[in-house]
Amino acid sequence: MKLYIKSLETYFILICSFITFCVSAQQDPEYTQYMYNTMAVNPAYAGSTGTLEAALLYRSQWIGIDGAPETQSFTIQSPLRNEQIGLGLSVVNDKIGPSNELYIDGNFAYSIPLGYEKRLAFGLKAGMRMLNVDWSKGRYYDQNDVLLNQNIDNQAKLAVGAGIYYYTDKWYVGLSVPSFIQSNYYDDVQESIDYDRLHYYLMGGYVFDLNPNLKFKPAFLVKAVTGAPVTADISANFMIAEKFVIGGSYRTDDSISVLAGFQISKSFYIGYAFDYTVSDLNKYNDGSHEIILRYQFNKGESKIKSPRFF
Repeated sequence: MKLYIKSLETYFILICSFITFCVSAQQDPEYTQYMYNTMAVNPAYAGSTGTLEAALLYRSQWIGIDGAPETQSFTIQSPLRNEQIGLGLSVVNDKIGPSNELYIDGNFAYSIPLGYEKRLAFGLKAGMRMLNVDWSKGRYYDQNDVLLNQNIDNQAKLAVGAGIYYYTDKWYVGLSVPSFIQSNYYDDVQESIDYDRLHYYLMGGYVFDLNPNLKFKPAFLVKAVTGAPVTADISANFMIAEKFVIGGSYRTDDSISVLAGFQISKSFYIGYAFDYTVSDLNKYNDGSHEIILRYQFNKGESKIKSPRFF
C-alpha cells in the first residue's frame, strides 16, 4: 500500500511538470502573495486548512501610471463535517484602464486521504465574469470613433474551472485551470476587447523546519496561457518564532519583491508585498503594493496547532 501511494505521488508530480512544459502569460489578475490566496487560483484548495478561513487582498500595481491594474480579492472557505468535502466562495474585482471586471465563483473540493497527513483533492469552480468598459476613460479615447462610443455594461459570461491539489503537513503541489469557457476581456496593450484563452497554473511549496523557531518555505507559481510565453513566480519566505514572516520573490522578466508578514494571533495574519519592476516599465512607475488579511475561525485548539505557512 505504501509503495502504491508513493507511485501515485510520483506520477502526479510528473504529470503536472509535463503539462506545464506543453502549454505556452496571462490575462487574469496576478498576486505576489499567492501562497496565502490559493483558492483564488485553485478550487481544490477549498477546505484544506481544516477550519473556516477568510482572506481579503488588495493590490495596486504600477503606482504612478494612470489606469494601472488594481485588484481586490475576497475568499472564504471551509471543510464540511466529514472534512473530505470543502466549499468556498471567491470574489475578485479587477480594474485596468477603462475596464472593470468582476469574478464571482463557487468552489467545491473533494479530498482523498492517502496516508498520515497526506491528501489529494479534486476541485471544481463555477461562476460568472461581469465586464464593464467605459471608453471615455481610455488613453486614446476618440469621440468620433463609433466603436469607442459603445460602452460595455455588465456583460456577463459563465465560468467553469477545475483544479487538483496534493498536500501534506510539509509540502504541496497543485494544478488548475480557472475557466474552460472563453469570454471577453479588455486588452490594455491593444486597447480593445479580445477573447480570453485557457490559463494554466502550477504551484508548489515546501516547509523546512530549520530549528524550533525558524521555518523556511520556498514556493513557486507557474502561469501559462496558450500562445504566450510561460511566466513564473519564485519565492522564499522565513517564518520566525511562528510570528514574523520575511522573504522575497522574483517574477520572470517583470519584478522582484519583498514580502513581510505578522501572525498577530493563531487566527489572524497580515501580510505585505512590494514589487519593484525590473522591465523597461520601471521608468514610468513607482512599484506595486499588495496587502492581505487572513482570518481563521478556529473551532478548537486541536484544529490548528500552529500558524499555517500555506
